[in-house]
Amino acid sequence: MQRILTWGLLIIFLASGVAKLAGLAFEQAAFARWGYPLWFMYAVGAAETLGALGLLSRLRRWAAGGLLLLMLGALQTHLRFGEWGMLLLALILAAGLLVRIRR
Repeated sequence: MQRILTWGLLIIFLASGVAKLAGLAFEQAAFARWGYPLWFMYAVGAAETLGALGLLSRLRRWAAGGLLLLMLGALQTHLRFGEWGMLLLALILAAGLLVRIRR
């Protein structure tokens, strides 16, 4: 079960990070809508990508902790903008990261 959780988190965060690093239009539009600068999208993308890959290393707890901090920021953003579907996804990911940190 732990392996499934780890790989699920890795795939989700890697896909999200790569989308930001690639500067996909929907990511740029979201960051603009939230009032965040474009460089911040790339910083978050790099952190998500590195955190996802870190889940496979012996530093997996630190990687999960870093990703959890990103999710706290995402929760705040989605709550502030009333994006309830994305808020739910961020909550589920945060819960998965908490489980990953504890094991």
